[in-house]
Amino acid sequence: MMPFEFTCAGERLQALPAGALHWPAKRLLAVADLHLEKGSSYAVSAHKLLPRHDTRQTLAMLTALVDGLAPQTVVCLGDSFHDRQAVERLPDTERGQIERLTARARFVWIAGNHDPAPPPTSWGDVAEEINDGPLVFRHEARFGPASGEISGHFHPVAALTVRGRGMRRRCFLTDGHRLILPAFGAYAGGLNALDPAIAQLFPDDYDALVVGRDTVRRLSWRQLRPDWTLG
Repeated sequence: MMPFEFTCAGERLQALPAGALHWPAKRLLAVADLHLEKGSSYAVSAHKLLPRHDTRQTLAMLTALVDGLAPQTVVCLGDSFHDRQAVERLPDTERGQIERLTARARFVWIAGNHDPAPPPTSWGDVAEEINDGPLVFRHEARFGPASGEISGHFHPVAALTVRGRGMRRRCFLTDGHRLILPAFGAYAGGLNALDPAIAQLFPDDYDALVVGRDTVRRLSWRQLRPDWTLG
């Protein structure tokens, strides 16, 4: 899988086809919106018969990235757990996966709106946001100028028409000053990249780094489509 290299706030970054961000100079890996145990949450609260393997699938993808990149730091950009009781519902197998991962790198868990309860202290550090040189990592983008801001929260997806067929793909969004990551979680869902809640954060041109199976492709926002135009 080939990473896509680009710059944000002057830093060379890599958008990975898995939907994660790599900052090679800092040996830092960032993922957003894991929403671990969303499947079990729906089964309990909404009685929806979703397969309850989302946590295992998400952690397997994260483990593969840690295996391949050997990061020193892993930043989880909020909404890592779907609700306050998610950690308690973790099966022993998935709990063991997290413990093995957090023993291999420094994990920083950014607080999100879904997971205000911190994970166990042995799993790493908890923060509202972190600053590392020219970049700041937080859960939700702030309205207004924000050079070097890296965030998640919106689960952006690019709606495209390819050979007459509509499709939706996870994407990164950037204007060279700020970056919004796609959701990494298996059941996270997504919001159209042209939605006003997202578009208002980019007053000028911005690009979608669209995640494919093995590659990431850069497209202007002008090449995207609202969901209702897909057919």
